[in-house]
Amino acid sequence: MSAAPKSSEQTFKRFVEVGRVVLVSDGPNAGKLATIVEIVDHNRALIDGPATGVPRQVQTYRRLVLTPFVLSKLTRGASSPVVKKVFEASDVLAKWEKSAWAKRRQAIEKRRNTTDFERFEIMLLKKQRRRIVQVRWSISLGHMKAVAEKKVLLGRPSNNLQIGIVGVPNVGKSSLFNAISKCDLGKIANFPYATIEPEEAQADPFPLIDRFEKLCEIYKPASKIPAFLTCVDIAGLTKGAASGAGLGNNFLANVRSVDGIFQVVRAFDDADVIHVEGEVDPIRDMEVIQTELRLKDIEWVEKKHELLKKSLRGATGTANLADKAKKEELDTVAKVLDVLTVQNKDVRKGTWTNKEIDVINDLLLLTAKPVTYLVNLSERDYIRKKNKWLPKIKAWIDENNPGDLLIPFSVALEERLATEFADDAAREEELKTLNTAGALGKITTAGYASLHLIRYFTCGPQEVRAWTIREGTKAPQAAGVIHTDFEKHFICGDIMSYDDLVEYGSEVGVKAAGKMAQKGKPYEMVDGDIAYWKHNA
Repeated sequence: MSAAPKSSEQTFKRFVEVGRVVLVSDGPNAGKLATIVEIVDHNRALIDGPATGVPRQVQTYRRLVLTPFVLSKLTRGASSPVVKKVFEASDVLAKWEKSAWAKRRQAIEKRRNTTDFERFEIMLLKKQRRRIVQVRWSISLGHMKAVAEKKVLLGRPSNNLQIGIVGVPNVGKSSLFNAISKCDLGKIANFPYATIEPEEAQADPFPLIDRFEKLCEIYKPASKIPAFLTCVDIAGLTKGAASGAGLGNNFLANVRSVDGIFQVVRAFDDADVIHVEGEVDPIRDMEVIQTELRLKDIEWVEKKHELLKKSLRGATGTANLADKAKKEELDTVAKVLDVLTVQNKDVRKGTWTNKEIDVINDLLLLTAKPVTYLVNLSERDYIRKKNKWLPKIKAWIDENNPGDLLIPFSVALEERLATEFADDAAREEELKTLNTAGALGKITTAGYASLHLIRYFTCGPQEVRAWTIREGTKAPQAAGVIHTDFEKHFICGDIMSYDDLVEYGSEVGVKAAGKMAQKGKPYEMVDGDIAYWKHNA
């Protein structure tokens, strides 16, 4: 075996990559970027791998310092992942050279005969550091990693979210509200505007309650507290609501206060139930709702746009950092206005960056809220799964709001089941006889999903309780839902999944299988987690 090459030039010609880009932390090359390589005993192994058919005889591992000579031999777009990392490193260095740090070191650099990479060495030696702090470009001592920016969700960043039941008058909103929340707060009448003030109630997440009941079977607690979906029954909307017609202003104010929308659409004919427009036409009703919500958003955004323009000092908005932030906000508001007026789309269907979403969330726009379309059918149509309007409604949604969920249901069936049958077993038997299934569970589950809500559990002989949090919630914030001191003094959490507990039968079984893990502050909660928090509060 030949001796390992001495120079970087020779090394470059005689290695295949096996490692990653690193920052040299010691020795004469401290502060320089390098890659870990394998030295081989032939000359045909280049940066993208050995020549076909040539046996690889590994001699040793060593670092290859990425000198300008080495970089000049590499080609952008090469298949090797290390080559790509090399150019990522090179690009980051180029950005650094334009930074304030580089300018402040300019005098030192002029006094030394240095290469581009040695400029980093100067900075590191001057600051007496062994690493580059992760600031803007995610450079770390062990590796260079592109950090994927986590997408910010549209809507209020809270765990206490509400979903509003919305629609034109006399489509079954209050009847659905009563059925889904098992109460009689919703005012049902055969005339418009029976509901004036909004009613609020908690709805059981029907399919999810099975998971909760299973935990109660395992732990046999003294207290049982499930999770709920908070629903709000909102007054009906008519054409012209955006300009104040009917109860339009009340309606739109109530819609603005909720976080998601169940839009009820009437697709049944019944001479005994009048329609505010005279005849049943769900396409027209959906267009009325969409138009009024957009008009109110346009009015709101135009006012915000004018206020920002007046408050912005200077033509470019670059006088200071505050003006720069206002200019960015103004640009975002202008983009929102373009989506609503020119592109003729709801705000939730636009493409937004995280910074833009932060601005949009402050605006509390009506068309930024997630919408689930609930099509109210007659009992007969629901059981036979046929209705002349369903294909037209689906086509309208696909054209105007692609991706939004459509759920057929029958208020008449749900009301009959609630009044004629005393318990759940009898209702299930009736549904089985009719060869159908209730839709309330699917509706509440869709409401949870549209608001990006998940549940985790705390379990023990004293209490089994489900806690509602938003997707992406970290462990400390999830613990803080129980008590703010838990978040403030968070240490860690012992976490196991619901599925593992059911599979192994007990906590002891889960621990014996090594399925219970201790999670720290970075842990992101998963739906169905069972958590035991440790804190020093």
